[in-house]
Amino acid sequence: MTWQRRLRRKLKQLLGYCPGVPVPLNPQVLWTRTHPLGRIEKLVFTSEPYADVPAYLCLPSEGDPPYPVMICLQGHTTGMHKSIAVDAEDETKPIEVPGDRDFGIGCLRHGVAALCIEQRSFGERRERLQKQVASHGCHDAAMQALMLGRTLAGERVYDVQRAIEYLKTRPEIDPQRLGIMGNSGGGTISLYAAALVPELRLAVPSCAFCTFRDSIMSINHCEDNYIPGLFNYADMSDVMGLFAPRPVVVVAGKRDTIFPFEGVQKAFDELQAIYRAAKAERHCHLVAAEGDHRFYADLAWPKMLPYLFPNESLTGRI
Repeated sequence: MTWQRRLRRKLKQLLGYCPGVPVPLNPQVLWTRTHPLGRIEKLVFTSEPYADVPAYLCLPSEGDPPYPVMICLQGHTTGMHKSIAVDAEDETKPIEVPGDRDFGIGCLRHGVAALCIEQRSFGERRERLQKQVASHGCHDAAMQALMLGRTLAGERVYDVQRAIEYLKTRPEIDPQRLGIMGNSGGGTISLYAAALVPELRLAVPSCAFCTFRDSIMSINHCEDNYIPGLFNYADMSDVMGLFAPRPVVVVAGKRDTIFPFEGVQKAFDELQAIYRAAKAERHCHLVAAEGDHRFYADLAWPKMLPYLFPNESLTGRI
């Protein structure tokens, strides 16, 4: 649609999403371990000069390759280690992960591969060199990105683009069944990546989708949520609407205090209208749970799986 082309072009400009000539990925596998549900590799690849991306690649034991795959993004937590439910300092030590944020394990449980990447400023990519760092880990990186005519959100989306380039090198992965999911700050980048990255086939933003007026513009949020000038051109439903007609599963908690459900419902109604115009309303889903700011695996996966296994019976997977 014409409006999508125009808004996508403007969104790229506002995000500072202007990647130059890609540098070599230079992927390196750091370790490989078996898991009761499959195999997990820890690896690192280069996104751009001075920006290396640690990640876990989770490959399920169930089913045969090539597997569908979800790119999994943690939000403002201690990092990607939560996606595979291990301790941040000792990755051989299992931990309990509340709120269904163990995305990689959830994927393995359903026979889906996962690439769980560390977002900039989180976990292993937190600021380590400055003598004084803002209490919130994203502040320094977000402000420095603005000085370069970029945004931290745009840089994180570029890391997703490069992650997809890496996945295309793996014969175990089906690039035609490639999605993205994340909670909170991970849900935000899931939304922006869905708007800009054409290879994505499924988007699952969790506890991040709302109207700007009811959330970002009226409640205290991290600096990484703010895109200069964006509200002059679009609301969040318009940004997510750039993904239409591809399937989206919006996950929300009715008691989420930073993305209030009233605003979620308003934004989703607007998003549905976009999908209706694209003759794809059946591919626009809202999972509304009686809870707060977290992922809801038991409710979300039944909506996700038909798109990841479109030609298979889902008996036993749900």
